[in-house]
Amino acid sequence: MVPIDPAASANVTLIDHPLVQHKLTLMRKKEASTSSFRRLLNELAGLMIYEVCRDMPLQDLEIETPLEKTTGKVIDGKKLVFASVLRAGNGILDGVLSVVPGARVGHIGLYRDPTTLQAVEYYFKMPSHMEERDVVVVDPMLATGNSAAAAVTRLKACKPKSIKFLCLLTCPEGINTMFKEHPDVRIYTAAIDRGLNDHGYIMPGLGDAGDRIFGTQ
Repeated sequence: MVPIDPAASANVTLIDHPLVQHKLTLMRKKEASTSSFRRLLNELAGLMIYEVCRDMPLQDLEIETPLEKTTGKVIDGKKLVFASVLRAGNGILDGVLSVVPGARVGHIGLYRDPTTLQAVEYYFKMPSHMEERDVVVVDPMLATGNSAAAAVTRLKACKPKSIKFLCLLTCPEGINTMFKEHPDVRIYTAAIDRGLNDHGYIMPGLGDAGDRIFGTQ
């Protein structure tokens, strides 16, 4: 088993809330239907984004309650971008957008070469003025880390203010790869699994997230 680099481990936030862990366990079950898997992913993403957004900056807003004027705190959701790594990342979007509906959405198309396991880009589209925005990359699985690192490298060319990475599952190999390539990008995950099999799948994992979301097994 590959050990996690201690420095890389410190760059990971494990979201261990009971509701998160409960829903993840139900998603792992091989008998979970496409519809239940998709619903659980939506719910889980909505829960996890709370932790990802914990340190989002706030600004004062003067409002009027039914009783008097007061000043409250608000976030500027329009400056947040959810960058979905296609195709499986799209399964997370509805859940995170239900919590931060003002966020913009970008897409990064990558596929993993079955021989080299390296990421190959085929699509990239982001909102304008990325230099003013904070980005949360969403992808259910951080496995080898090659696709995730390639996605972040591509995003950095747009010079966003910050980048975070949100996934359901990861493993030591993915954590180490991301930290080696992008030590400034924090990982948020619901589980750190044992490692990868010979085909680059996370074990015990939950199978191919894209196939389970879209029913293409």
